[in-house]
Amino acid sequence: MDTLPVLALAGFGSLAAGAMTAVGALPVLVGRIPSRGMRDLSLGFAAGVMLAASFFSLIVPALEAAGADLAGDAAPAAIVSVAILLGMGAIALLNERLPHEHFRSGREGPEATALRRVWLFVIAITIHNVPEELAVGVGFAAEGVAGGAPLALGIGLQNAPEGLAVAVALLGEGYPKRRAWAVAALTGLVEPLGGLIGAGVIAVSEPLLPWGLAFAAGAMLYVISHEIIPETHRCGHQQKATAGLAVGLVLMLFLDVWLG
Repeated sequence: MDTLPVLALAGFGSLAAGAMTAVGALPVLVGRIPSRGMRDLSLGFAAGVMLAASFFSLIVPALEAAGADLAGDAAPAAIVSVAILLGMGAIALLNERLPHEHFRSGREGPEATALRRVWLFVIAITIHNVPEELAVGVGFAAEGVAGGAPLALGIGLQNAPEGLAVAVALLGEGYPKRRAWAVAALTGLVEPLGGLIGAGVIAVSEPLLPWGLAFAAGAMLYVISHEIIPETHRCGHQQKATAGLAVGLVLMLFLDVWLG
C-alpha cells in the first residue's frame, strides 16, 4: 500500500476515534450526568474493548507478520513478546517522567508547579491515549481498512466513556460545563498525531510491522492494568465494571471478525 493513502486512512480513522471523546462528554453540557456506577460500567466496557483489540487486532496479526518472515515458532513469539514488554515499558516510563494528575490518586511524576492543574489532567489523559493512537495507525498501515477499521471503531467506542469521565471529574474540580467539555474533547483530538506516527513508521519500514503491532498492544495492556481497571474498582462497583468489560471484549471480538 502506498504511503500517502495509508497516512490519510490513519489520520481520518484516528481523528474519528478521537472525536468520540467529545461525543462521550456531551452529557455534562445538558446536565444529565450518569451515576458513578454507570460510569464505572462504561469504563469497564472501555477496558474490555482495549483488551480484545490488544490480542485479536494487534498481537495475533503481529505473530502472523513475524511468522511470514521467520521460520519456526520460537522466533516470531520471541519478537512479539519483546515488543509487548517494550510497549508496556515505554508507557510506564512516560507515566513516571511526565508530570500529570489522576482524578483520585493525585499527582504523579516530577514536580511541575508552573503547570496549571487542568493541564496536568490533559497530560494524564494524553499519556493514556498514546497507545490507542499508535494502534489505529499501525492497524491501517498493516492491513488497510480491514485492519484499521475495527480498531478505529472499537477505540472510538471506548473513548466515549473516557471523555465523560474526564469531563465529570473536571466538573468536580469546579470547572464550568463548557470548559470541562472542551478539555475532554481536547484530550481526544490529539489522537490523529499518534495515528500518523504509527502508520508512517510501518509504511516506511515494513519489517517493523510485527514490532509496531505488538508494541501498541503492550502499551494498551499497561493502560488497562495500571489505569482503567483500578479506577473502576475504587468505589465498590466491581461487578458492574466486570460486566462492562465482558460486553466490551466480546463486542470488539465480534467487530474484529465481522469487519476484518
